[in-house]
Amino acid sequence: MNVEKLFLDHGAFLKGHFLLSSGLHSDRYLQCALVLAQPAAAEELGRALAAKATAKPDLVLSPAMGGLIIGQEVARSLGVRHYFTERTDGVMGLRRGFSLKPGERVLVVEDVVTTGKSTKEVFEVARAAGAEVVGALSIVDRSDGRSALGVPYAALWAVAVPAWPAADCPPCRAGVPVVKPGSRKELKHA
Repeated sequence: MNVEKLFLDHGAFLKGHFLLSSGLHSDRYLQCALVLAQPAAAEELGRALAAKATAKPDLVLSPAMGGLIIGQEVARSLGVRHYFTERTDGVMGLRRGFSLKPGERVLVVEDVVTTGKSTKEVFEVARAAGAEVVGALSIVDRSDGRSALGVPYAALWAVAVPAWPAADCPPCRAGVPVVKPGSRKELKHA
């Protein structure tokens, strides 16, 4: 599967000046939602990611919003249920009647991993409930190997996309307006 081609074909590899959910800035953005809006592509990506799971989970757990569709597709492929976490007042947690049981084996599925912050927050939710995180998967790894998730991790596409703190951001220095395309609320930046 050529994930880069899917992103290019669906206009999902954007260029400009972006504020990422991590708080970092970048001149490129991977808009997974444009690819996942295509049911056949979402199903294919879900099957390909499920094949990379190193352990059979009891369920897939994903952060909202980015992990919702791909998490559902991975869960479907693995034949397990899918729950998602949401932020309430900035804190990641389970809502909507979702609950984990002690000892349940959880596979965390994301769309993109940059710093790993959201993924690790989902780990904390699972572990606080006594569940065991058996691994993590994402469509794209743009961490350049720096995410250090501490569990078996695989992605379908590792891509080096630069990201900078606002103080070191070339587009900021050039006066290019910043856009926040992701799902997390606006972050304060310099």
